[in-house]
Order: sequence, then structure tokens, then C-alpha cells
Amino acid sequence: MTDHEATANGITARYRETDAERLLTFETDGKTAAIAQNVDGYAMLKVRPSADGDELERYYGFDMALDHAAELLGVSPHDLPIPDVAADMGM
Repeated sequence: MTDHEATANGITARYRETDAERLLTFETDGKTAAIAQNVDGYAMLKVRPSADGDELERYYGFDMALDHAAELLGVSPHDLPIPDVAADMGM
């Protein structure tokens, strides 16, 4: 498992890889959001309310997934810090 973290604008982003997926989670003010993609990095992105939560929606593009994650957190998508290793998520 690989872990990477970035913090900005009061938001913490954590990226990790499991045996099954790439996972980018965000946390701010007690709220969480997560974006997941299969470990091979070619499937649609799944947005969840938390890392282990139920899937809310799927997106092809990283920008759309980030928009939804930001909405769940009540912040602007531009405020979300993205660890460098997660920048290539999406199709």
C-alpha cells in the first residue's frame, strides 16, 4: 500500500493504493469525500461520501469527480489539494 498526503485551504487529501483500487480521500471540518478508481487506472471514477461508503456517482473525468467531491465537502473544487501521484486519475 502506498500513501501520500497534501493539505491546503483547511482540506487534507490522502492518496493510497490498495490491492483493488486507487483511492483519493478528502477531509475538512468533519466532512469527508472519496474518489476511487481501479488499481489499473483505466476505469471510471467512483465518488463516495467516504473511503468505504457506497458509490454515489461515476465519472469519466477527474474534473467532474472533483466537482462532486467538493460539493460533498461544501468547498470550491479549486480549493481541493491534489497529491501529485493522484493527478492522473480519470480516463
